Amino acid sequence: MTIFEAVVIAIIEGITEFLPISSTGHMIIASSFMGIAKDDFTKLFEIAIQLGAILSVIVLYFKKFFPLNHWKFYVKLLIAVVPALVLGYIFDDKIDALLESPLTVSITMLAGGIILIFIDSLFKTHSIEKEEDISYTRAFIIGVWQCIAMIPGISRSASSIIGGMQQKLTRSLAAEFSFFLAVPTMAAATGYKLLKAFKNTPELITTKSNLILLGVGNMVAFVVAMLAIRFFIGFLQKHGFRLFGWYRIVVGLILLILIYTGHLN
Repeated sequence: MTIFEAVVIAIIEGITEFLPISSTGHMIIASSFMGIAKDDFTKLFEIAIQLGAILSVIVLYFKKFFPLNHWKFYVKLLIAVVPALVLGYIFDDKIDALLESPLTVSITMLAGGIILIFIDSLFKTHSIEKEEDISYTRAFIIGVWQCIAMIPGISRSASSIIGGMQQKLTRSLAAEFSFFLAVPTMAAATGYKLLKAFKNTPELITTKSNLILLGVGNMVAFVVAMLAIRFFIGFLQKHGFRLFGWYRIVVGLILLILIYTGHLN
């Protein structure tokens, strides 16, 4: 992986991580086009740079995360992240296998797009407007919804936002809770992958060149993710999810054409 390739993938991660269009799917597509998708470091890099995106959420919502005496807030996040931790550990190898499949991404992009077009009509009742009013049970159910995103192309953001709206959260609160939930979820997934790599293939994260790539990737992802979050909340309040749904459908169809014509393996 070159510096240029690292920056491209990090920009994609920053833009797409918190939008309901699948960051993993877009990074798989980009790395496939650049011919580095099957490289072990690329797979690790695409997960490790999530740390930069996580930091952007903590910085933007600093008052929500600190001081640490907001214990009810942290308990909700802990409860919500449990399903992903359990299922992610159990199906780790199968998830890794799916991460190499552009066909899986194209199909799930299409399916997710269709759902987003109709989501505002499906969930019209929004009685919960503040994070403090989210019960522990609702937090857990949103966490279960998030697990659907273990299939590449579904989008962690989309699944948890849909789960939030199904639990009567407003669009903006569902999006914000999705951001909050991303912190423990992505931190756990990234930490697990880094520890696993350090144990089995330490050269992937100990060589100077790879450390530089990881540093650059996280910095770029951090800056771009901050801009993307600010844009998304404002856009969502005015326009809803329909545009993201159509975007996913178009991308999914393009991918199927590229795969069918042999331009994308």
